[in-house]
Amino acid sequence: MAKRDYYEVLGIQKGADEKEIKRAYKRLAMKYHPDRTKGDKESEEKFKEINEAYEILSDKEKKAAYDQYGHAAFEQGGFGGAGGGFGGFGGFGGFGGFEDIFSEMFGGGSSRQRVVRGEDLRYDIEISLEEAVRGVTKDIQIATLAHCDECNGTGAEKGSKVETCPTCHGHGRVRRQQGFFMTEQMCPTCHGTGKKIEKPCKKCHGDGRVHKNESLSVKIPAGVDTGNQLRLAGKGAAGENGAPAGDLYVVIHVREHHIFERDGSNLYCEVPVSFTMAALGGEIEVPTLDGRAKLKIPEGTQTGKMFRMRGKGITAMRSGYAGDLICKIIVETPVSLNEEQKELLRKFEASLEGQEKQRPKSSRFLDGVKKFFDNLGK
Repeated sequence: MAKRDYYEVLGIQKGADEKEIKRAYKRLAMKYHPDRTKGDKESEEKFKEINEAYEILSDKEKKAAYDQYGHAAFEQGGFGGAGGGFGGFGGFGGFGGFEDIFSEMFGGGSSRQRVVRGEDLRYDIEISLEEAVRGVTKDIQIATLAHCDECNGTGAEKGSKVETCPTCHGHGRVRRQQGFFMTEQMCPTCHGTGKKIEKPCKKCHGDGRVHKNESLSVKIPAGVDTGNQLRLAGKGAAGENGAPAGDLYVVIHVREHHIFERDGSNLYCEVPVSFTMAALGGEIEVPTLDGRAKLKIPEGTQTGKMFRMRGKGITAMRSGYAGDLICKIIVETPVSLNEEQKELLRKFEASLEGQEKQRPKSSRFLDGVKKFFDNLGK
């Protein structure tokens, strides 16, 4: 049966460059690889054809010969014979099994010893609002895995030999071929380390890492808020086999404040004023993060009225923009009055009789209630 054109097999145009050829092969090899098609004979034949085409077109000399002479260039033993250059499924077009195709596409490589980066760690820290606003440096202590100082992270006693594992040859994993299928597992001899240690370190028992409480100084920038995270690169757990350490993430929690409530860059606080102050107006002192500030209360201020003090909030960590302090007025009703005070208030109340303009909210409410009941009676 006549062979198909290799360019047609890979679905590319004649003259395609090396990248196009490799990209086409990866796509088709992923689709028709025996590890994925599970015994489908038609797919196996297609994979052989794809593999053969790639072996020729990925080699500059073979590709040049094929472009000039076609399949005839590899007949009669040319270039060692097309069939002799493939060896069934042994070569996989320059890759290993299905895992190597996948690894080539997405990074990594299961046939090599895995360098296991250390774990990332988390530390939750609570700070006051004042510390969050101004920034602070905190000393913390974390439980972590550190490189063993007795063996310098090798896992072997000083003077002891550390050799490459004879079973996996330093890869940490071993492969076994079963027909068309390739299986991979952790090396049973070195348990994935890729090393054979003559005498394991007594302190770390050959792991190369030990549990340790480590003290760190953490600089918390001004403007942080609850939920913000600070990343300390390389301050996490030590990696295996001398691999890099992970990172430490410090998660911020800001305690509730007895005066202020925070919303992003703005601060809110309730400011109680006397009945007289609200009625007559005046000036009071209110707290800010920078100290005391004067707030003018207009005559006739009602409870719930909001006053904005610009720039008296929190400076945002990223934008550098200063928020506002928003003061909510709470008119405080006098309590525990004596008889004289009560009598003065009765006289004051009597003086307001018929003066609806001095109690506009009450007048509007009473008018609304009257209309409501009138409509009910209709």
